[in-house]
Amino acid sequence: MPTIRRIGFVVEQALGHVTHAKNLRAHLPDDPDVEVYWMPIPWEASGLAAHLPLYRSNWTVRAGLGARRAVAKLARQVSLDALFFHTQVPAVLASDWLRRIPSLVSLDATPLQYDSLGAFYDHEPGPAWLEGLKWRLNRDCFHAARHLVAWTHWTQASLVADYQVSPDKVTVIPPGVDSGWWARPEPRPLATGPVKILFVGGNLARKGGLDLLTAFRAVRNALHRPEGEGEGVELHLVTRDPLPLEPGLFIYHDMEPNSERLRALYHGCDLFCLPTYGDCLPMVLSEAGAAGLPCVSTKVGGIAEIVRDGETGLLTAPGDIAALIAAMRRLVDDVDLRRQMGARAATLIGQEFDVRKNARRLLDLVKGVMAQERGAGNHG
Repeated sequence: MPTIRRIGFVVEQALGHVTHAKNLRAHLPDDPDVEVYWMPIPWEASGLAAHLPLYRSNWTVRAGLGARRAVAKLARQVSLDALFFHTQVPAVLASDWLRRIPSLVSLDATPLQYDSLGAFYDHEPGPAWLEGLKWRLNRDCFHAARHLVAWTHWTQASLVADYQVSPDKVTVIPPGVDSGWWARPEPRPLATGPVKILFVGGNLARKGGLDLLTAFRAVRNALHRPEGEGEGVELHLVTRDPLPLEPGLFIYHDMEPNSERLRALYHGCDLFCLPTYGDCLPMVLSEAGAAGLPCVSTKVGGIAEIVRDGETGLLTAPGDIAALIAAMRRLVDDVDLRRQMGARAATLIGQEFDVRKNARRLLDLVKGVMAQERGAGNHG
């Protein structure tokens, strides 16, 4: 009878990582050889600790101490064979646990990459001594882990160049979406009525929504036609930020992630625009691609790995509104190009960004690390 291996998953609950954790938990395959224990690390500070200034204001401290408590509690109850941390934030204060139990760390961006995008997340680097300490703590965390999982090749490159990690120690496994669920149930109908542009992003400014509004108005005015000669374009915004209504603009404040209503909105639109200033690999781009939408986005983070310029969509520089208008016009005016790019996007998501496939790859990687430890006689 095979030995059951126990794996603890420590997953942070901040920003888009909440959706990633839900997707991973829902689609991690049942495996008779493993037992999985989930340890979500909440963003919110609670209890007496919420009144401590350093704890309340520092996510690394909150996540790190929360992860240490969760792992210690679980380790008293069961004998763990492996730990999986997503992201490095809850792992950075747990290097002793990473050395004690074979561990993998998953991340969407390195701290230095995050610092480069920090202005768009209301994040500012600290004094040189503090940044040096942060770099050493993260480097030690990456080196203590048995293996690292990078969401993108962009992230992998920074681990190697900036944190002295061997390329062989990093595997690129993107986050995924359920590509079958997001796919259109029937072929896209023939083009009739206005071309519908979709944007999904909570923070309009960081996600480029304000630039998109400016570009949309320019495209709408350029395509203005006399009554009875077509509708031009519409912009559908899913966001939490308030906006006044205007012609051709539709705003949704109550959409839930992974909901039927959101999926129906993707299926009812013709192209997706996310001219973001600060992102690593937005999951909405995978949702849009799976729904067969070509995407217009920016050359930020790892976005070029999913929006492949000229193949599955078009890329511009962040803040370049003239280029954004040109990209939108190109896709609005050419229905065949929209369909071709949308079909290629759906194929790409199904092959490389499907959550079922990538969850299986992730579990196989963890099992491989455990097998190496057993073979080396270091654990278990």
